Amino acid sequence: MNSRRVLVTGLSTYWGGRLAQALESHPEVEVIIGVDSEDPTRELERTEFVRVGTQHALLRRIVEAAEIDTVVDARLVVDSSTTTPRQAHENNVIGTMNILAACGGPNSSVRKLVFKSSAHFYGTEQDDPAFFTEQMGRPHPPRTPIERDILDAEAAVAEFAEQHPDTMVTVLRCTNALGPDVQTSHRMLFSLPVVPMILGFDPRYQFVHEDDVVAALAHGLRNDLPGIYNVAADGVLALSEVAGLLGKPYVPMLPPWGTGLAAGVWRRLGVAVPPEMLSQMRFGRGLDNRKLKASGFSYRYTTRETVIKLREHMRLDPILRGVREPYHYEREVEDFLRWSPNVRSAEVRGQRSEVGEAAAPPPPPKPPAPAREPEPVSPPVEHYDDLEAEEIISLLGSLEASDLEALLEYESGARARDSVTGAIEAVLARGATGSRP
Repeated sequence: MNSRRVLVTGLSTYWGGRLAQALESHPEVEVIIGVDSEDPTRELERTEFVRVGTQHALLRRIVEAAEIDTVVDARLVVDSSTTTPRQAHENNVIGTMNILAACGGPNSSVRKLVFKSSAHFYGTEQDDPAFFTEQMGRPHPPRTPIERDILDAEAAVAEFAEQHPDTMVTVLRCTNALGPDVQTSHRMLFSLPVVPMILGFDPRYQFVHEDDVVAALAHGLRNDLPGIYNVAADGVLALSEVAGLLGKPYVPMLPPWGTGLAAGVWRRLGVAVPPEMLSQMRFGRGLDNRKLKASGFSYRYTTRETVIKLREHMRLDPILRGVREPYHYEREVEDFLRWSPNVRSAEVRGQRSEVGEAAAPPPPPKPPAPAREPEPVSPPVEHYDDLEAEEIISLLGSLEASDLEALLEYESGARARDSVTGAIEAVLARGATGSRP
């Protein structure tokens, strides 16, 4: 891996946090520094967090002091329902320019820049090609503020690449991401009891699994990939097919004219339907992903498999929701765990224990404790016992290790079905060897 000292901007965003977690498992990466104006949202072990915005003077000081060789910019806002147009513009355009200024100072140590962009660069129109390649520009002017921001941000990145030929610049244009954790407007749409559609339209959809997006960012760090690369899984689905795979009915309830007004009513009801998503719900979009695959990248999931994984997660999410404990960043606790001389790692504790056991005589055997009745095992959450063994086994592949361990503990102490416990242990074993995403 030729990126050893990495700066991740937007650490509190979903993609910044996920990438930092992934990089922590690579010992080749010596330094990981994350910057953001908000607290991190994911638990990190060796990533150093610096609370700072996109002020280029402060970022340049960090880059110079830590001798950063690679910068990953993961801050881009691509969903207008999450913020105001003004805040999105400041983040997407002004923030990008400031980060580029921090990377391109005199005698800068930065030799690689990975910029996470969006397929909104291409837009969605009736006469679009079946699949956009990286060489294609946008055939029509931008229709929404978010699309305009993305064009301006990419223009600034392209100018930076031209002015700094010694810096490897990689732009990843990601299509709609789906997964168990990432929250998007499409995820909210698919969580409804029915999938709404625009009357007379059944657009093509292409998705990418959240794990594949993180893997693509890491791929850009590990390899020299100059230029622009589409990030989209193989295959496309009609929106009606997506609804069918999710096991939900689809209803053409949005009118073909005045769709924006109808979407405004939906927003007042708590369903975010941003204008860029309305365009996709009419015409859809497809990206040619051959260039990234030619660089050696392999997708773990197709578009169809991504939707199926989401369906599996959505089925079990109400059951496991009570098991998960959300992560809360506390600087005092993090500083104590990282820097206090009184904190001893598990490895050091084990070594000290082994030395003490070798030096001291074994203690006299204790009398056996009186037998106690085992305490009744209660389910970690409701409704688990309502699932058949086959249903549980079919959903295991979409669960995190912590969820699997919680299910294994309960299953072993309650029903103890060999088929279920064996399947859970097998998935955990695969995860320990790194075969699971």
